[in-house]
Amino acid sequence: MKYTVSIEIALPREKVVQLLADPAEMPKWLRGLVLHEPLTGTHGHVGTTSRVVMQMGRQQFEGTETITRREPADLHDIPKGSVVHFDREIVVKGMWNGVRDRLTEAGPQTTLWQSENEYRFDSLLMRLMARLMPGTFRKQSLQHMQDFKAFAEHGQDVRDTKT
Repeated sequence: MKYTVSIEIALPREKVVQLLADPAEMPKWLRGLVLHEPLTGTHGHVGTTSRVVMQMGRQQFEGTETITRREPADLHDIPKGSVVHFDREIVVKGMWNGVRDRLTEAGPQTTLWQSENEYRFDSLLMRLMARLMPGTFRKQSLQHMQDFKAFAEHGQDVRDTKT
């Protein structure tokens, strides 16, 4: 299953990239995040693997995230007009998720965040569920993006709201 979601954020791309790349900020916008800890490498850098634990309702999921692309490598020196790429793979028991994020300047004070997502499932039940309810996955991805936008633009912290 593949889909793309996008959102505009009313901040310059450099600020958006800085907030997305900062692991200390993740719990403020990534709804359901219980733990995100590097196992190897440095947070956000290519090749880094991290243990990720997410809580969704009464279910807790644990998996491994691997950063597969980060361009430019130095996020402090982003050439004007270039696209920032941040790709990762997340493996949870029975599921693989590839995410390809692109951040572009939509205007002098606006950033377009596009996120391409691909899911592969090991079990017949999960493949069937994905076919019957594909909107659930898209909705979850968009929720994370909307939560980030609210955090980045207005300082709203998802931990201060009921889920």
